[in-house]
Amino acid sequence: MKIWEKNNLFKNINKEIEYFTSGKDSELDLLLAPHDVIGTIAHVIMLENIGLLNKNDLEILIKELRNIYINEILTKNFRIDEGIEDIHSQIELLLTDRLGEIGKKIHSGRSRNDQILVDLKLFVREQIKEIVLIVSSFFDVLLKLSEQYKNVLIPGYTHYQIAMPSSFGLWFSAYAESLIDDLLLIRTAYRITNKNPLGSAAGYGSSFPLNRKMTTELLGFDHLNYNVVYAQMGRGKMERIVTESLSSLARTLSKMSQDICLYLNQNFNFISFPDHLTTGSSIMPHKKNPDVFEIIRAKCNRISSLPNEISLICSNLCSGYHRDFQIIKERFLPVFDELKNCFSIFQYMLNNIIVRNDILKEEKYKYLFSVETVNKLVKKGVPFREAYKKVGLDIQTGCFAPLTKNVFSHSHEGSIGNLCNQEIREMMQNVIKEFDFEKINKVIERLVYGKIQFS
Repeated sequence: MKIWEKNNLFKNINKEIEYFTSGKDSELDLLLAPHDVIGTIAHVIMLENIGLLNKNDLEILIKELRNIYINEILTKNFRIDEGIEDIHSQIELLLTDRLGEIGKKIHSGRSRNDQILVDLKLFVREQIKEIVLIVSSFFDVLLKLSEQYKNVLIPGYTHYQIAMPSSFGLWFSAYAESLIDDLLLIRTAYRITNKNPLGSAAGYGSSFPLNRKMTTELLGFDHLNYNVVYAQMGRGKMERIVTESLSSLARTLSKMSQDICLYLNQNFNFISFPDHLTTGSSIMPHKKNPDVFEIIRAKCNRISSLPNEISLICSNLCSGYHRDFQIIKERFLPVFDELKNCFSIFQYMLNNIIVRNDILKEEKYKYLFSVETVNKLVKKGVPFREAYKKVGLDIQTGCFAPLTKNVFSHSHEGSIGNLCNQEIREMMQNVIKEFDFEKINKVIERLVYGKIQFS
Protein backbone atom coordinates (compact mmCIF):
# COMPACT_ATOMS: atom_id res chain seq x y z
CA MET A 1 0.00 0.00 0.00
CA LYS A 2 1.32 3.42 -1.00
CA ILE A 3 -0.19 6.62 0.36
CA TRP A 4 -0.17 8.04 -3.17
CA GLU A 5 -2.31 5.18 -4.55
CA LYS A 6 -5.68 6.46 -5.78
CA ASN A 7 -7.18 3.22 -7.09
CA ASN A 8 -6.20 -0.20 -8.40
CA LEU A 9 -4.39 1.23 -11.43
CA PHE A 10 -1.12 1.63 -9.51
CA LYS A 11 -1.15 -1.59 -7.55
CA ASN A 12 0.61 -3.67 -10.16
CA ILE A 13 3.71 -1.47 -10.46
CA ASN A 14 6.67 -3.51 -11.68
CA LYS A 15 8.51 -4.92 -8.64
CA GLU A 16 11.93 -4.35 -10.20
CA ILE A 17 11.05 -0.71 -10.82
CA GLU A 18 9.73 -0.37 -7.28
CA TYR A 19 12.87 -1.87 -5.76
CA PHE A 20 15.17 0.22 -7.95
CA THR A 21 13.41 3.50 -7.18
CA SER A 22 12.92 2.84 -3.46
CA GLY A 23 16.48 1.69 -2.84
CA LYS A 24 17.32 1.63 0.88
CA ASP A 25 14.55 4.05 1.81
CA SER A 26 12.70 1.86 4.30
CA GLU A 27 15.94 0.81 6.00
CA LEU A 28 17.36 4.33 6.29
CA ASP A 29 14.03 5.89 7.20
CA LEU A 30 14.17 4.19 10.59
CA LEU A 31 16.75 6.85 11.45
CA LEU A 32 14.12 9.49 10.69
CA ALA A 33 11.26 7.86 12.63
CA PRO A 34 11.45 9.99 15.82
CA HIS A 35 11.76 13.16 13.77
CA ASP A 36 8.81 12.30 11.54
CA VAL A 37 6.63 11.88 14.63
CA ILE A 38 7.86 15.16 16.16
CA GLY A 39 7.20 17.02 12.89
CA THR A 40 3.73 15.47 12.67
CA ILE A 41 2.86 16.47 16.25
CA ALA A 42 3.74 20.09 15.44
CA HIS A 43 1.80 19.93 12.18
CA VAL A 44 -1.44 18.62 13.71
CA ILE A 45 -1.28 21.21 16.51
CA MET A 46 -1.11 23.84 13.78
CA LEU A 47 -3.99 22.20 11.86
CA GLU A 48 -6.20 22.50 14.95
CA ASN A 49 -5.14 26.12 15.31
CA ILE A 50 -6.38 26.98 11.79
CA GLY A 51 -9.58 24.95 12.09
CA LEU A 52 -8.72 21.86 10.01
CA LEU A 53 -8.87 19.62 13.07
CA ASN A 54 -11.17 19.78 16.06
CA LYS A 55 -9.96 19.61 19.63
CA ASN A 56 -11.08 16.03 20.14
CA ASP A 57 -9.32 14.78 16.97
CA LEU A 58 -6.15 16.58 18.01
CA GLU A 59 -6.15 15.01 21.48
CA ILE A 60 -6.58 11.54 19.98
CA LEU A 61 -3.82 12.09 17.41
CA ILE A 62 -1.37 13.53 19.93
CA LYS A 63 -1.96 10.65 22.33
CA GLU A 64 -1.26 8.02 19.67
CA LEU A 65 1.72 9.88 18.15
CA ARG A 66 3.26 10.11 21.61
CA ASN A 67 2.58 6.42 22.14
CA ILE A 68 4.43 5.58 18.91
CA TYR A 69 7.34 7.83 19.90
CA ILE A 70 7.72 6.69 23.53
CA ASN A 71 6.64 3.06 23.47
CA GLU A 72 7.75 1.99 20.00
CA ILE A 73 10.50 4.22 18.64
CA LEU A 74 12.41 4.92 21.86
CA THR A 75 12.20 1.25 22.88
CA LYS A 76 13.50 0.13 19.45
CA ASN A 77 10.27 -1.76 18.71
CA PHE A 78 9.31 0.36 15.73
CA ARG A 79 9.67 -1.02 12.20
CA ILE A 80 8.58 -0.20 8.69
CA ASP A 81 6.36 -3.02 7.47
CA GLU A 82 7.09 -4.88 4.26
CA GLY A 83 5.42 -3.18 1.34
CA ILE A 84 5.30 0.22 3.07
CA GLU A 85 7.21 2.78 1.06
CA ASP A 86 8.74 5.08 3.66
CA ILE A 87 8.53 6.46 7.18
CA HIS A 88 5.78 8.94 6.27
CA SER A 89 3.59 6.14 4.93
CA GLN A 90 4.25 3.96 7.97
CA ILE A 91 3.26 6.62 10.50
CA GLU A 92 0.13 7.60 8.58
CA LEU A 93 -0.95 4.00 8.08
CA LEU A 94 -0.37 3.17 11.76
CA LEU A 95 -2.58 6.08 12.76
CA THR A 96 -5.24 5.06 10.25
CA ASP A 97 -5.22 1.42 11.39
CA ARG A 98 -5.50 2.43 15.05
CA LEU A 99 -7.68 5.55 14.87
CA GLY A 100 -9.67 5.13 11.66
CA GLU A 101 -10.60 8.21 9.65
CA ILE A 102 -8.86 10.56 12.10
CA GLY A 103 -5.49 9.15 11.05
CA LYS A 104 -6.10 10.19 7.46
CA LYS A 105 -6.34 13.87 8.42
CA ILE A 106 -2.66 14.44 9.27
CA HIS A 107 -1.58 15.02 5.67
CA SER A 108 -3.74 18.11 5.07
CA GLY A 109 -1.58 21.03 3.96
CA ARG A 110 1.52 18.87 3.73
CA SER A 111 3.46 16.98 1.08
CA ARG A 112 6.01 14.22 1.46
CA ASN A 113 8.42 16.81 0.04
CA ASP A 114 8.22 19.16 3.01
CA GLN A 115 7.83 16.20 5.38
CA ILE A 116 11.19 14.74 4.40
CA LEU A 117 12.79 18.18 4.58
CA VAL A 118 11.55 18.64 8.14
CA ASP A 119 12.63 15.12 9.08
CA LEU A 120 16.09 15.68 7.65
CA LYS A 121 16.53 19.01 9.41
CA LEU A 122 15.42 17.63 12.77
CA PHE A 123 17.71 14.63 12.23
CA VAL A 124 20.67 16.87 11.35
CA ARG A 125 20.06 19.06 14.40
CA GLU A 126 20.15 16.03 16.68
CA GLN A 127 23.21 14.56 14.95
CA ILE A 128 25.12 17.85 15.12
CA LYS A 129 24.41 17.97 18.85
CA GLU A 130 25.92 14.49 19.24
CA ILE A 131 28.90 15.42 17.05
CA VAL A 132 29.59 18.56 19.10
CA LEU A 133 29.45 16.60 22.37
CA ILE A 134 31.87 13.93 21.16
CA VAL A 135 34.22 16.56 19.67
CA SER A 136 34.16 18.41 23.00
CA SER A 137 35.18 15.23 24.81
CA PHE A 138 37.94 14.56 22.27
CA PHE A 139 39.12 18.17 22.65
CA ASP A 140 39.41 17.71 26.43
CA VAL A 141 41.61 14.63 25.96
CA LEU A 142 43.91 16.54 23.59
CA LEU A 143 44.38 19.41 26.05
CA LYS A 144 44.95 17.00 28.93
CA LEU A 145 47.67 15.25 26.94
CA SER A 146 49.11 18.62 25.90
CA GLU A 147 49.55 19.61 29.53
CA GLN A 148 50.80 16.18 30.55
CA TYR A 149 53.53 16.11 27.90
CA LYS A 150 54.21 19.81 27.40
CA ASN A 151 57.88 19.45 28.40
CA VAL A 152 58.61 16.53 26.07
CA LEU A 153 60.37 17.74 22.93
CA ILE A 154 59.95 16.32 19.43
CA PRO A 155 61.33 17.45 16.07
CA GLY A 156 59.27 19.84 14.02
CA TYR A 157 59.30 19.34 10.25
CA THR A 158 58.96 21.39 7.11
CA HIS A 159 59.10 19.70 3.70
CA TYR A 160 59.41 16.42 5.66
CA GLN A 161 62.84 17.69 6.73
CA ILE A 162 63.97 18.19 10.33
CA ALA A 163 63.33 21.87 11.03
CA MET A 164 62.98 23.25 14.60
CA PRO A 165 62.13 21.97 18.06
CA SER A 166 58.52 21.25 18.77
CA SER A 167 56.85 19.47 21.68
CA PHE A 168 54.06 17.05 22.38
CA GLY A 169 52.40 19.95 24.15
CA LEU A 170 52.35 21.93 20.92
CA TRP A 171 51.32 18.92 18.84
CA PHE A 172 48.32 17.88 20.92
CA SER A 173 47.20 21.46 21.45
CA ALA A 174 47.44 22.25 17.72
CA TYR A 175 44.79 19.66 16.93
CA ALA A 176 42.66 20.87 19.83
CA GLU A 177 42.59 24.39 18.39
CA SER A 178 41.91 23.01 14.93
CA LEU A 179 38.69 21.49 16.27
CA ILE A 180 37.48 24.97 17.29
CA ASP A 181 37.58 26.21 13.70
CA ASP A 182 35.92 22.98 12.58
CA LEU A 183 33.06 23.60 15.02
CA LEU A 184 32.70 27.16 13.75
CA LEU A 185 31.91 25.65 10.36
CA ILE A 186 29.54 23.18 12.02
CA ARG A 187 27.86 26.12 13.75
CA THR A 188 27.26 27.82 10.40
CA ALA A 189 25.84 24.60 8.95
CA TYR A 190 23.62 24.29 12.02
CA ARG A 191 22.23 27.80 11.54
CA ILE A 192 21.50 27.14 7.87
CA THR A 193 19.81 23.87 8.77
CA ASN A 194 17.74 25.31 11.61
CA LYS A 195 15.10 26.94 9.39
CA ASN A 196 11.58 25.61 8.98
CA PRO A 197 10.49 24.30 5.55
CA LEU A 198 7.16 22.91 6.79
CA GLY A 199 4.26 24.43 4.88
CA SER A 200 6.13 24.64 1.60
CA ALA A 201 4.28 21.41 0.70
CA ALA A 202 5.42 20.17 -2.72
CA GLY A 203 7.35 23.39 -3.16
CA TYR A 204 4.56 25.78 -4.09
CA GLY A 205 2.70 26.30 -0.83
CA SER A 206 -0.91 25.48 0.02
CA SER A 207 -4.34 27.07 -0.34
CA PHE A 208 -4.94 26.28 3.34
CA PRO A 209 -4.17 29.23 5.68
CA LEU A 210 -1.21 27.44 7.26
CA ASN A 211 0.39 29.05 10.31
CA ARG A 212 4.03 28.46 9.41
CA LYS A 213 5.35 30.72 12.17
CA MET A 214 3.56 28.53 14.68
CA THR A 215 5.26 25.33 13.53
CA THR A 216 8.57 27.21 13.47
CA GLU A 217 8.15 28.02 17.15
CA LEU A 218 6.82 24.59 18.07
CA LEU A 219 9.79 22.82 16.47
CA GLY A 220 12.39 25.23 17.83
CA PHE A 221 13.62 26.47 14.47
CA ASP A 222 15.41 29.82 14.49
CA HIS A 223 13.63 31.06 11.36
CA LEU A 224 11.41 30.07 8.48
CA ASN A 225 12.52 29.15 5.02
CA TYR A 226 10.11 31.84 3.88
CA ASN A 227 9.97 31.31 0.15
CA VAL A 228 8.28 27.97 -0.54
CA VAL A 229 10.25 27.38 -3.73
CA TYR A 230 13.53 28.06 -1.97
CA ALA A 231 12.51 25.75 0.89
CA GLN A 232 12.54 22.91 -1.63
CA MET A 233 15.67 24.21 -3.34
CA GLY A 234 17.37 23.74 0.03
CA ARG A 235 17.19 19.96 -0.45
CA GLY A 236 20.65 18.86 -1.48
CA LYS A 237 22.12 22.27 -0.65
CA MET A 238 21.63 21.73 3.07
CA GLU A 239 23.21 18.27 2.90
CA ARG A 240 26.19 19.61 0.95
CA ILE A 241 26.82 22.44 3.43
CA VAL A 242 26.52 20.10 6.41
CA THR A 243 28.90 17.54 4.91
CA GLU A 244 31.38 20.30 4.08
CA SER A 245 31.49 21.14 7.78
CA LEU A 246 31.75 17.46 8.72
CA SER A 247 34.56 17.01 6.21
CA SER A 248 36.54 19.73 8.00
CA LEU A 249 36.39 17.65 11.18
CA ALA A 250 37.26 14.57 9.15
CA ARG A 251 40.33 16.25 7.66
CA THR A 252 41.56 17.17 11.14
CA LEU A 253 41.30 13.52 12.21
CA SER A 254 42.87 12.33 8.97
CA LYS A 255 45.87 14.63 9.37
CA MET A 256 46.44 13.60 12.96
CA SER A 257 46.10 9.94 11.95
CA GLN A 258 48.83 10.46 9.36
CA ASP A 259 51.07 12.05 12.01
CA ILE A 260 50.53 9.07 14.27
CA CYS A 261 51.29 6.60 11.50
CA LEU A 262 54.61 8.41 10.96
CA TYR A 263 55.38 8.75 14.67
CA LEU A 264 54.81 5.01 15.16
CA ASN A 265 57.22 4.19 12.36
CA GLN A 266 60.51 2.73 13.62
CA ASN A 267 62.44 5.50 11.86
CA PHE A 268 60.61 8.04 14.01
CA ASN A 269 59.76 6.00 17.14
CA PHE A 270 58.14 8.93 18.97
CA ILE A 271 55.12 7.07 20.37
CA SER A 272 53.73 3.58 20.79
CA PHE A 273 50.58 1.79 21.92
CA PRO A 274 50.02 -1.38 23.92
CA ASP A 275 50.31 -4.54 21.83
CA HIS A 276 46.61 -5.34 22.08
CA LEU A 277 45.76 -2.07 20.27
CA THR A 278 47.95 -2.72 17.23
CA THR A 279 48.15 -5.59 14.76
CA GLY A 280 50.99 -7.76 13.53
CA SER A 281 52.13 -9.17 10.25
CA SER A 282 51.40 -12.70 9.02
CA ILE A 283 55.05 -13.09 8.06
CA MET A 284 57.10 -10.42 9.88
CA PRO A 285 57.10 -11.01 13.66
CA HIS A 286 58.45 -7.55 14.53
CA LYS A 287 55.54 -5.58 13.11
CA LYS A 288 53.13 -3.36 15.11
CA ASN A 289 50.81 -1.90 12.51
CA PRO A 290 48.69 1.22 13.10
CA ASP A 291 45.58 -0.31 11.52
CA VAL A 292 43.15 1.80 13.55
CA PHE A 293 44.65 5.05 12.34
CA GLU A 294 44.92 3.84 8.76
CA ILE A 295 41.22 2.97 8.79
CA ILE A 296 40.36 6.33 10.39
CA ARG A 297 42.44 8.06 7.74
CA ALA A 298 40.64 6.23 4.93
CA LYS A 299 37.16 6.73 6.38
CA CYS A 300 37.77 10.42 7.00
CA ASN A 301 39.09 10.88 3.48
CA ARG A 302 35.94 9.23 2.18
CA ILE A 303 33.82 11.59 4.30
CA SER A 304 35.76 14.49 2.78
CA SER A 305 34.68 13.35 -0.67
CA LEU A 306 30.96 13.44 0.16
CA PRO A 307 30.33 17.19 -0.39
CA ASN A 308 31.68 16.84 -3.91
CA GLU A 309 29.50 13.78 -4.53
CA ILE A 310 26.40 15.65 -3.38
CA SER A 311 27.35 18.68 -5.45
CA LEU A 312 27.68 16.55 -8.57
CA ILE A 313 24.31 14.88 -8.00
CA CYS A 314 22.62 18.29 -7.70
CA SER A 315 24.68 20.24 -10.21
CA ASN A 316 22.31 20.03 -13.20
CA LEU A 317 18.95 19.96 -11.40
CA CYS A 318 16.45 22.76 -11.88
CA SER A 319 14.31 24.06 -9.00
CA GLY A 320 11.68 21.74 -7.57
CA TYR A 321 11.79 18.21 -6.22
CA HIS A 322 13.66 15.40 -7.99
CA ARG A 323 14.04 11.74 -7.05
CA ASP A 324 17.80 12.23 -7.34
CA PHE A 325 17.71 13.52 -3.77
CA GLN A 326 16.97 10.01 -2.53
CA ILE A 327 20.45 8.93 -3.64
CA ILE A 328 21.93 11.68 -1.48
CA LYS A 329 20.01 10.36 1.53
CA GLU A 330 21.64 6.93 1.17
CA ARG A 331 25.09 8.45 1.65
CA PHE A 332 24.14 11.36 3.89
CA LEU A 333 22.28 9.72 6.77
CA PRO A 334 25.01 7.19 7.72
CA VAL A 335 27.89 9.69 7.60
CA PHE A 336 27.23 11.01 11.11
CA ASP A 337 27.64 7.62 12.77
CA GLU A 338 30.75 6.98 10.71
CA LEU A 339 32.37 10.20 11.89
CA LYS A 340 31.27 9.68 15.50
CA ASN A 341 32.77 6.18 15.46
CA CYS A 342 36.07 7.57 14.19
CA PHE A 343 36.18 10.08 17.05
CA SER A 344 35.28 7.44 19.63
CA ILE A 345 37.95 4.94 18.63
CA PHE A 346 40.54 7.70 18.19
CA GLN A 347 39.85 8.94 21.72
CA TYR A 348 40.14 5.40 23.06
CA MET A 349 43.52 5.05 21.41
CA LEU A 350 44.78 8.41 22.72
CA ASN A 351 43.85 7.38 26.25
CA ASN A 352 46.38 4.55 25.82
CA ILE A 353 49.17 6.41 24.00
CA ILE A 354 52.75 5.89 25.19
CA VAL A 355 55.02 8.91 24.66
CA ARG A 356 58.78 8.59 24.41
CA ASN A 357 60.54 11.35 26.38
CA ASP A 358 64.15 11.15 25.17
CA ILE A 359 63.69 11.59 21.44
CA LEU A 360 66.05 14.53 20.86
CA LYS A 361 69.04 12.80 22.43
CA GLU A 362 69.68 11.14 19.10
CA GLU A 363 72.57 12.68 17.13
CA LYS A 364 70.48 13.19 13.99
CA TYR A 365 68.41 15.87 15.71
CA LYS A 366 71.21 18.20 16.78
CA TYR A 367 70.61 20.63 13.91
CA LEU A 368 67.10 21.27 15.24
CA PHE A 369 68.68 23.88 17.48
CA SER A 370 70.44 25.88 14.79
CA VAL A 371 67.86 28.67 14.97
CA GLU A 372 68.22 28.82 18.75
CA THR A 373 71.96 29.30 18.26
CA VAL A 374 71.38 32.04 15.67
CA ASN A 375 68.97 33.82 18.01
CA LYS A 376 71.49 33.70 20.86
CA LEU A 377 74.00 35.54 18.68
CA VAL A 378 71.34 38.08 17.67
CA LYS A 379 70.62 38.78 21.33
CA LYS A 380 74.34 39.60 21.72
CA GLY A 381 74.03 42.24 19.00
CA VAL A 382 75.08 40.27 15.91
CA PRO A 383 72.85 41.16 12.90
CA PHE A 384 70.54 38.27 12.04
CA ARG A 385 72.00 37.65 8.56
CA GLU A 386 75.55 37.59 9.94
CA ALA A 387 74.54 35.20 12.70
CA TYR A 388 72.74 33.00 10.14
CA LYS A 389 75.85 32.83 7.95
CA LYS A 390 78.12 32.03 10.88
CA VAL A 391 75.96 29.15 12.13
CA GLY A 392 75.54 27.85 8.58
CA LEU A 393 79.31 27.81 8.14
CA ASP A 394 79.77 26.04 11.49
CA ILE A 395 77.35 23.34 10.31
CA GLN A 396 79.20 22.93 7.00
CA THR A 397 82.58 22.64 8.70
CA GLY A 398 81.41 20.34 11.47
CA CYS A 399 82.00 22.95 14.20
CA PHE A 400 78.36 23.44 15.19
CA ALA A 401 77.61 23.05 18.89
CA PRO A 402 73.84 22.91 19.45
CA LEU A 403 72.22 25.10 22.08
CA THR A 404 69.48 23.06 23.73
CA LYS A 405 68.81 24.56 27.13
CA ASN A 406 66.66 27.62 26.46
CA VAL A 407 64.01 26.24 24.15
CA PHE A 408 61.35 26.37 26.88
CA SER A 409 62.09 30.06 27.42
CA HIS A 410 59.90 30.84 24.39
CA SER A 411 57.41 33.25 25.92
CA HIS A 412 55.17 34.51 23.12
CA GLU A 413 51.61 33.24 22.85
CA GLY A 414 51.27 29.75 21.46
CA SER A 415 54.94 28.83 21.67
CA ILE A 416 56.59 25.88 23.42
CA GLY A 417 56.90 27.81 26.69
CA ASN A 418 53.45 29.43 26.54
CA LEU A 419 50.89 27.04 25.06
CA CYS A 420 47.85 29.21 25.93
CA ASN A 421 45.78 26.09 26.53
CA GLN A 422 43.43 27.94 28.89
CA GLU A 423 42.68 30.51 26.20
CA ILE A 424 42.10 27.72 23.69
CA ARG A 425 39.72 26.02 26.13
CA GLU A 426 37.74 29.23 26.62
CA MET A 427 37.40 29.65 22.85
CA MET A 428 35.95 26.15 22.57
CA GLN A 429 33.52 26.74 25.43
CA ASN A 430 32.26 29.93 23.78
CA VAL A 431 31.71 28.19 20.45
CA ILE A 432 29.75 25.36 22.07
CA LYS A 433 27.52 27.81 23.98
CA GLU A 434 26.42 29.36 20.68
CA PHE A 435 24.60 26.18 19.65
CA ASP A 436 21.99 26.53 22.43
CA PHE A 437 21.11 22.83 22.43
CA GLU A 438 19.07 23.28 25.61
CA LYS A 439 16.43 25.16 23.63
CA ILE A 440 16.01 22.18 21.30
CA ASN A 441 15.85 19.75 24.22
CA LYS A 442 13.02 21.76 25.78
CA VAL A 443 11.10 21.90 22.49
CA ILE A 444 11.19 18.12 22.02
CA GLU A 445 10.31 17.56 25.67
CA ARG A 446 7.28 19.82 25.33
CA LEU A 447 6.00 18.16 22.17
CA VAL A 448 6.41 14.63 23.52
CA TYR A 449 5.46 15.07 27.18
CA GLY A 450 4.05 18.57 27.64
CA LYS A 451 0.52 19.93 27.81
CA ILE A 452 -0.86 20.97 24.43
CA GLN A 453 -2.34 24.44 24.14
CA PHE A 454 -5.54 24.53 22.08
CA SER A 455 -6.74 27.48 20.03
